[in-house]
Amino acid sequence: MSSNAATSSTTHEHYYVPAQSRLPVWMAFGMFLTVFGAGKMMNDMSSGAESSSSHWWFFAGALVFAVVMYNWFSKVIRENHAGLNSAQLKKSYVWGMGWFIFSEVMFFAAFFGALFYVRNFVGPWLGGEGDKGVTNYLYPGFEFSWPMLSNPDNGLFQAPEAVIHAFGLPLINTIILIASSITLTVAHHALRAGHRKQLNIWLGITVALGIIFLFFQAEEYIEAYQHLGLTLESGIYGSTFFMLTGFHGAHVTIGTFMLAVQLVRSIRGHFKAEDHFGFEASAWYWHFVDVVWLCLFVLVYWI
Repeated sequence: MSSNAATSSTTHEHYYVPAQSRLPVWMAFGMFLTVFGAGKMMNDMSSGAESSSSHWWFFAGALVFAVVMYNWFSKVIRENHAGLNSAQLKKSYVWGMGWFIFSEVMFFAAFFGALFYVRNFVGPWLGGEGDKGVTNYLYPGFEFSWPMLSNPDNGLFQAPEAVIHAFGLPLINTIILIASSITLTVAHHALRAGHRKQLNIWLGITVALGIIFLFFQAEEYIEAYQHLGLTLESGIYGSTFFMLTGFHGAHVTIGTFMLAVQLVRSIRGHFKAEDHFGFEASAWYWHFVDVVWLCLFVLVYWI
């Protein structure tokens, strides 16, 4: 038995198990407050409530979430620098990030699916087309077209005066995000080659491009609300437009912050050519966000 135990200890690497922590509990609490506040804010907007504590719930949850994330990731980084992370544990990080991105794919697939269902089924049915076109009796004289500049009931949902053209700010933002994927890839190659200066330069450019994208998206929203009459209350077109672009903008914000953290770490001398999963995970997330935007550009803005 002793020889078998010795053989087992030499053939199976040690899997580091961290000590018990309250961080997961605090993370769940922060997520609950954030989602509760966000849901309450949406209900307030729908009901027209002018004063509410919903935004305070949301910001409190976001603050708890941010503090927990900072402490949790700082602890993981310290463990890695101390040499506690084995190859097996690092593999679990890869799988964890992979499943997280898959969940994000499903998240956006639900909204793209809703857009497809409305454009290809529900809208034509309301206009009297197809086998279920009898629903035309609900809205006499309604003719479906996309984007919808005339809602079935314009008294309930104010239709927009115009839509945002694909080959304006959306095209500029598409070029920006494609360029950011290229600069991030160059930064990754520089990291693998051990060129720290080039890594910091190209990663800094990527972060700057993310900030520029968010600035232009804010400009687009201002134009939509103030000049085009395109709002969340513009019927199904306004709802799908802002849900898809808004959630994507939130993901760009998160991705930009993640890359900014990696830039700070790189400046401090973190990462090795053979050990830089924090950078790789952030890069995977950023490339995923870029792919989602390409789908948005084609399906929401262009066709």
